[in-house]
Amino acid sequence: MAVTPTRRAGRPAWRAAASAALALLLALAAGHAPAAPKPTERSKQKAAAETERAALARKLATLKAEIGKTESAKEDAADTLAESEEAISDANRTLRELAAEQTHLNGKVAELAAEQLRLSATVAAQKQQLAKLLREQYVAGNEDRIKLLLSGDNPNRINRELQLMAYVSQSQARLLEALRANLKKVEDNQAEAQNAKQELDEIAEEERQQKAKLEQEKARRAATLASLSKKLVTQRKEAGRMEQDAQRLDNLVERLNKLIEEQARIAAAEKARQEKLAAERAAKAKADAEARALARAKAQAERERLAQEAKKAGKPAPKPVPVEEEPKVAAKPEPAQGGEVRDEKSPRPSEVALAPVVADGVFARLKGLLPVPVAGKVEKRFGSKNADGVAWKGMVVKAGGGAEVRAVAAGRVVHANWLRGYGNFIIIDHGGQYWSGYGYNEALLKRAGDVVKAGEVIATVGNTGGYEESGLYFEMRHQGKPIDPAGWVKF
Repeated sequence: MAVTPTRRAGRPAWRAAASAALALLLALAAGHAPAAPKPTERSKQKAAAETERAALARKLATLKAEIGKTESAKEDAADTLAESEEAISDANRTLRELAAEQTHLNGKVAELAAEQLRLSATVAAQKQQLAKLLREQYVAGNEDRIKLLLSGDNPNRINRELQLMAYVSQSQARLLEALRANLKKVEDNQAEAQNAKQELDEIAEEERQQKAKLEQEKARRAATLASLSKKLVTQRKEAGRMEQDAQRLDNLVERLNKLIEEQARIAAAEKARQEKLAAERAAKAKADAEARALARAKAQAERERLAQEAKKAGKPAPKPVPVEEEPKVAAKPEPAQGGEVRDEKSPRPSEVALAPVVADGVFARLKGLLPVPVAGKVEKRFGSKNADGVAWKGMVVKAGGGAEVRAVAAGRVVHANWLRGYGNFIIIDHGGQYWSGYGYNEALLKRAGDVVKAGEVIATVGNTGGYEESGLYFEMRHQGKPIDPAGWVKF
C-alpha cells in the first residue's frame, strides 16, 4: 500500500511549527544570553547641548567684555576672586545636575528591573504552555489528519475536525510568535538596563571629579581671601564704589535689552518671511488646482462632444483619454537669512534663545503676591543710603551660606555669570519688561536661556563679589529702571 508516502506528503503545517518551537525550547534550555551592552548616548547628548549653548555664551561673553572696556583699568581685589568663584559655582551646578540625573536613572533602573521580572514570568509561563502542547502532539502521533481523511466517516464531521485542528495550529503559531516577541523584549530590557548602569557609572565618576574640583577651588578662594582681606575692606570703603557697581549693572541691563530686542526683531522678521512664503505657496497651489480643474472640465466637454458626434454617425464612442496631473513634489525649504537652509519644522536658532516666555501683563498682576526669594532678615532696603549717600537700588537679605535661592516668578534666565560688585549674578526676564536679579550667590544653578518656574531653585546663597557676609542681593526692574521690591514681594 502507498499509505506511508501519502502521510509524508500530507504532513500538516502545524508539525513544522511544532518542530520550530521544539528547536526554540532547546535553545532556551541552554540559557538566554543577554545582548552586548550598547555604548551610552549620554556623553553625546551633553556635547550636543553644550554646542547649542555655545553661540549664546559667545554673545554674552562679548557683551561682558564691552562693559569692561568702558571702565577704568584700575585693579579690583574682588576680580582676583572671580575665577575661583565662577569655578565653584560651575562645580556646584554640575553636581546638582548630576544628582538629578542619578535620581532619574535610579528610577529608570528600578522600572526596568520590575519590567524584567514581569517579562521573565510571562516567558516562563509561555514556555510551559508550549512544552505542554509539544508533549500532547508527540503523544498523539503523526496520524491524526491522515487517519481522519481515510476513516470513511461522515464528511461533515471530518470537515469539523479538520477545522478544529487548523484552529489549534493557529493557536500554536500565535503562542510561538508571542514567545519570540517577549524574548526580544527581555533582550531589549537587559540592554537598556546595562546602558543605564553604564550611565550611572559615568555620573559617579563625574561626581568624584567635580567634588575634587570644588574642594580645590574652595581652598584657592580661601587662600585668596586671606591674602586680600585688607585690600577688599579698603576698596569697599572707597568713595563712589557702590555707584560704580550700580552703573556697571545698568550697562549690563541696557546691553541685554538691546540684545533681546535684536533677537525679537530677527525672530519677527523670520516669522513674517515664513508666513509670506506659506502664503505664496498656498496661492500657487490654489492656482494650480484651478488650472487642473479647468483642464478636466475642458477634457470632459470635449469627450461629450465627441461622444455626441459618434452617436450621430452610428459609431462607437471613443475611449476617454485620461487627463494627466502633475506629480506632487514636496516643497523645498526656503533658504533663511545668511544662505542657511531651514525647514519650517526645525527648532528655532540660538539667536532667539533669550526671547521672553511669559506674556505681557501676566507678571504685573502678581504685584504684592510674589514669594520671597530666600528666607532671612532684610539688612539693606531699596532707597536706603550708604556712607557716601548713594541709594541702594535693591535690597540685601541676610541668609546662611548654601541656602536655596528661588525664582519669585516664572520666566527666562537672560544672564547667569560673575559680575563685579555682585559676584555670581543671575537675571530673570518675567515678560512685560519686568526683570528680577539675584546676586552674591555661591552657585548659579541655571544657565542663560533656561526657562524657570515660580519657586524653582536657581542659586545658593554666598558672599561672592567681595561682599563681607553671606546673603542675597535682590533687585527688580521695569523697562530697565530699578523698582522697589517691597511693593511686590511679601518680605
